[in-house]
Amino acid sequence: MTIDHAATSGHLADIGHDPAEIDKHVRVYITVFVALMALTIVTVAVSYLDLSTPMAIAVALFIATIKGSLVACYFMHLISEKRLIYAVLGITVFKFVVLMILPVLTHSNGYWIP
Repeated sequence: MTIDHAATSGHLADIGHDPAEIDKHVRVYITVFVALMALTIVTVAVSYLDLSTPMAIAVALFIATIKGSLVACYFMHLISEKRLIYAVLGITVFKFVVLMILPVLTHSNGYWIP
């Protein structure tokens, strides 16, 4: 089937190549890109602040989490995926949080290796 035949028979909108739909997706991608660039500037700006090391790491991880979420949701199309993807993502986030908290718990119990 040629593009002209698809356009005249109304199949063009069925396969997702409607110009309005493409414009909508491009606007979303550009918005996410601008947000990622703004967050990169914020990350660089925060690095120049006189923060304690734990606070600097916490702020950097927070910003990186937001940026990673934007990339995963929009560029990897997880924002429109099914429940199974969200379950796997939730398990991953849970394991990440446990791995981040584990050194804090061991440090307070005196098992921290100098």
